[in-house]
Amino acid sequence: MKAAELIWNCWENGKKINFLPSKLIPLNRIDAYKIQEDIQVLSNSDLVGWKIAATSKDGQKHIGVNGPLAGRILKDKTYSPNNTLVLGGNKMAVAEPEFAFKISSNLKPTNHLYTPDEVINLVDDLYLAIELPDSRFEDFSKVGELNLIADNACAHQFVISSAVKFNWKTIDLSQHKVKIYNSNNLSHDGIGENVLGGPIIALTWLVNELSQNNITLDKGLIVSTGTCSLPLNIESGDKITADFGVLGSINLSIE
Repeated sequence: MKAAELIWNCWENGKKINFLPSKLIPLNRIDAYKIQEDIQVLSNSDLVGWKIAATSKDGQKHIGVNGPLAGRILKDKTYSPNNTLVLGGNKMAVAEPEFAFKISSNLKPTNHLYTPDEVINLVDDLYLAIELPDSRFEDFSKVGELNLIADNACAHQFVISSAVKFNWKTIDLSQHKVKIYNSNNLSHDGIGENVLGGPIIALTWLVNELSQNNITLDKGLIVSTGTCSLPLNIESGDKITADFGVLGSINLSIE
């Protein structure tokens, strides 16, 4: 619990640390995910769902890891579109457009590895999301995978839409284009295949990652599958839009 207390205190107060004390460093992924669980307990916040960090080679290089990481989305850090979010001590200072899915069944740990064809049938709804990630480490690119999982996979704030009304299962989301831009005409184009080859593939990774680390993925939780574009730099005063074409768009303001 001491590792979680240190990380949660930094998160709540906008502080950064260089590293965890050696006796608090998790020894494996199960230990690291347990620290996440303890952070949620300390937050007194409900679990909205899960996020995936580092779903592209560039993203993995940026935070110094060799593969994706899962983190928890907390209700108190989640907002509806058209809200104003405070940048505060967010050192990453980026916004990322993401596809998110609501899970239709309780998925308990199992030795079975799910396939994308199985996972798409475990989804109730599609949502649109913008993530504003952050780390509690001063130099997050040097602390390694286990510390970053303990740091909740750089989870911070999320803007999540209501369920998409369009019949999205008729679309190949891996080829669906996304654009994120701000009020100063800075923009990045993205596409679904940027997240591990496609949002459903990324969701499948998350389902299997939790299962292999003895974590149940509960019915009704939302999984945000990682950024479809290069992260968009943000600063106070920005108005951000993520445009998902026929699926809709979502907005937020930065204070």
